[in-house]
Amino acid sequence: MLSAGMVIPVLVDLAAGNPDWEVFVIAMFVSLAVGGMFVLANRDTGDALNLRQAFLLTTLAWAGLPAFAAMPLAFSELNLSYTDAYFEAISGLTTTGSTIISGLDDAPPGILIWRALLQWFGGIGIIVMAVAVLPMLQVGGMQVFKAESFDTVEKILPRAGQISGMISGLYLAFTAICMLLYLIAGMSVFDAMAHAMTVIATGGFSTSDGSIGHFDSYFIDMITVFFMIVGSIPFILFMQILRGRPLAFWQDEQARGFLKLVGFLCLGVIVWLILWKGFTPAEAIRYGSFNIVSILTGTGYATTDYSQWGSFSATLFFLVMFIGGCAGSTSCGIKIFRFQVLLKSMRGWVNHIIQPNGVFVPTYNNRPITEDVKSSVMAFMTLFLGIFLLLALAISITGEDWITSFSSAGTALANVGPGLGEKVGPGGNFSGLSDAAKWIMSIGMLVGRLEIFSVLVLFSPAFWRA
Repeated sequence: MLSAGMVIPVLVDLAAGNPDWEVFVIAMFVSLAVGGMFVLANRDTGDALNLRQAFLLTTLAWAGLPAFAAMPLAFSELNLSYTDAYFEAISGLTTTGSTIISGLDDAPPGILIWRALLQWFGGIGIIVMAVAVLPMLQVGGMQVFKAESFDTVEKILPRAGQISGMISGLYLAFTAICMLLYLIAGMSVFDAMAHAMTVIATGGFSTSDGSIGHFDSYFIDMITVFFMIVGSIPFILFMQILRGRPLAFWQDEQARGFLKLVGFLCLGVIVWLILWKGFTPAEAIRYGSFNIVSILTGTGYATTDYSQWGSFSATLFFLVMFIGGCAGSTSCGIKIFRFQVLLKSMRGWVNHIIQPNGVFVPTYNNRPITEDVKSSVMAFMTLFLGIFLLLALAISITGEDWITSFSSAGTALANVGPGLGEKVGPGGNFSGLSDAAKWIMSIGMLVGRLEIFSVLVLFSPAFWRA
């Protein structure tokens, strides 16, 4: 599938007269050959997949695909090192959006569309994984979404195939609608296609160093805000609506909570910009809502350098980047449902302290929250904080200042994109980091995208015992 996707940048470069099409052709055949060998070696093995294989396959796929996706970047006229190319590729496939490429406005069109395609592919992959695989692996409380229609690990692959087909059609439809609206708003066909793919994937790669701010259009900004929110909603809900359940969206606690949080944060930032920064209401609505939604959803687009708004905005945006969108969407971060489960559990504990003889059973979407879900969520939160601190410490050892280290670690683990400060903030990129820091961030992106446990379990000796 990855090699098939390389056909598009080949055609784009050929149409533009760019010689990089040859690089994509070579990378396409290498990827196709390796993928084809795997297919032939494993044919007639059936769809059975045990738990150990599911964990191993998930991590190896997301770690291995960027190695092939990086080849066109490494051998293009950009002359990137393989470290930089892998960083860019894994940032794309994990929909992180952190970039090391400067001068995007003059970059080869094939490379620009390839970056967008990587995020688009990554968006589909993470939705299918979140809906069909992670609930079965019981990762970080995701078992709360386990569908009754496939109760055993052996049924993962057939069910994932059905789900991926339906979701891919919906995903493609949203991308096409977004692209059409961008065209109406004044974007070129190329820019509209690239940004439609990255906004629905909540990825954030742009065709310009100025990101969405390059177009300086109120209409484009609002289209982007809408589709960043769409990409952060569970796609299963859209499928249920199409199947005749119009209230499914509002009946879902996670979607309701996410929309309420979006409204609260947008209103708070807008009021703050008007009262303390002297923005006009129109400017505050445009810049405030866009940038806070971009960080909350993990998209990482920017219309202005919000780090220049002061310490309050920098602190708020840093904290918000960890929240993320909904499980089952293209968004990343800790996810809304985990905060909801944690708050409901805490309320039950407080009520039990007040009334020791009372029975308090917290529920989520009208179902009791089981003890294994509570413990999984608590473990995920603890590990997320611990890994974030370890990543920040590791990056600081490479010689970076503490603002760069902490924001780089946060943006990698939460798969957001831009960090804070002049070096890795919305006005800069990650090219100035050392190779060691880039590999550390690459690991952080992988761990964050795969919900931490999917990767860490591979390092447990018990996992490999028969």
